[in-house]
Amino acid sequence: DNAQLSSMLTKYFIKFWLKILDDYDPQVPHVVGKALRWRFMPRGRCLGMGPAELSLQPWDPVSPQLAQAHSNVFTVWVGPTPVVVLSGFRVVKEALVSNSEQFSGRPLTPLFRDLFGERGVICSNGHTWRQQKRLCLATLRELGLGKRALELQLQGEAAELAEAFHQEQGRPFDPRVHIVTSTARVIGALVFGRHFLLEDPFFQELIQAIDFGLPLGGPLPPQLYDLFPWAFRRLPGPHQEMFRYQKAVRGYVCREINRHKLRTPEAPKDFISCYLATDDPVSTFNEENLIQMVVDLFLGGTDTTATTLCWALIYMVQHGAIQERVQQELDAVLGTSRAVRYEDREQLPYTRAVLHEVQRLSSVVTAGAVRQCVTSTRVHGHPVPKGTIILPNLASVLYDPKCWETPQQFNSGHFLDKDGNFLVNEAFLPFSAGHRVSLGDQLAQMELFLMFATLLRTFWFQLPEGSPGLRLEYIFGGTRQPRPQKICAVPHLNCPSPGPGEEGVWPMAGGGGGLETCPPQRPSLVFFGS
Repeated sequence: DNAQLSSMLTKYFIKFWLKILDDYDPQVPHVVGKALRWRFMPRGRCLGMGPAELSLQPWDPVSPQLAQAHSNVFTVWVGPTPVVVLSGFRVVKEALVSNSEQFSGRPLTPLFRDLFGERGVICSNGHTWRQQKRLCLATLRELGLGKRALELQLQGEAAELAEAFHQEQGRPFDPRVHIVTSTARVIGALVFGRHFLLEDPFFQELIQAIDFGLPLGGPLPPQLYDLFPWAFRRLPGPHQEMFRYQKAVRGYVCREINRHKLRTPEAPKDFISCYLATDDPVSTFNEENLIQMVVDLFLGGTDTTATTLCWALIYMVQHGAIQERVQQELDAVLGTSRAVRYEDREQLPYTRAVLHEVQRLSSVVTAGAVRQCVTSTRVHGHPVPKGTIILPNLASVLYDPKCWETPQQFNSGHFLDKDGNFLVNEAFLPFSAGHRVSLGDQLAQMELFLMFATLLRTFWFQLPEGSPGLRLEYIFGGTRQPRPQKICAVPHLNCPSPGPGEEGVWPMAGGGGGLETCPPQRPSLVFFGS
């Protein structure tokens, strides 16, 4: 059948490529340090690209070993293509910040070309990329980025997220579904100008597409598709789900664009209406780029934020004393009568430091999106020819021992000075840097702070009764996601406060080994207000 045919052809392709690699050993360019040939190796159900002598895990467990064994700048071979990996804060900063213009290109792999084309802002280059980026930033500012109107929308979404948690009534649940829903709604309101209901069929499909990992997180390793695109375009298999989701999302966006064309000029503005109002027949502002821009905004503005919030709750469960101190600061500064505002972060240095440490330690965007050198330049003393593909290892920056006191441990002191004031650390690069930095970075930071602070002042997070413990291992797709696991959200103001025990759970009276669940009562006036 089709599945057997797909499996047989895949095995044939792997053996064929291994034979090619055995016969083909090109000299590594003098660009950088040591070279390693990468090849496909089967291991159970997982196929990945990696050196034969190392584990075939994603970048963050592999690259530190390679950097230690070779240097902070080294070359790996992905099939016949050399990729230069940059590790460590100073090297990554030199490339992405000091030489940002030289490394502003984006190589287009076969998978990305088939999924997105050279459109929008994530996968485009040159004139198209500059025009789309400039328009996107201007439109986001026009729609209220950094202004009170947008903050009110984010406050409302944070309140709805807290209400969704409250509806769980203290029972064990996986928070990711609610969190992805909330972060997707934020982008949906900006792009389409309306608030999505959970039962909306398109919204459900959009969430599935985000969770499935439209760009990178599907079951098929992207490298395998990139080696044999001519075959996988025709073969059945799980990779075809990515294209089904892509087609469905693009179809819906097309219908929304047509609906916007019929709107009156007095209708409320959103991203689509602002884009359509751009009248320049010789520019790159066309419907195909608009469709991809909408997809880019959803992919870039939903998954990273949602995944970071999931890690935040896991770390709060793990570190009960930290969770309690955050709640104490929130209660002392804000009280219980109004919603959290973004400007409150200036009076909440500990809460702010904890959230930054969550972003650092979780390293959600472990390896920054690949770049391409658009002009010949140098990195760390090595010549880098035009066209070289660069992969910045962001995890190595966030774990750089030269920049962080305890890089492998949760330590909010990384972002606090000796007086307890918030401290900026220039090695904090959670979403990359330079010309290709995420366009929604400011929105993401606002969203993260408002939602995290709202949840922490509303609930106490703990493990369910009888839980074997937290699962801190991750799933690597487009982002580094925590494994699905259930926690309990107990209304904070109505809980006893003897102090959290081991792993951030409330011990039962009398020293029993179980957990005491507080009566699930609605916390009044905690997350409502202006």
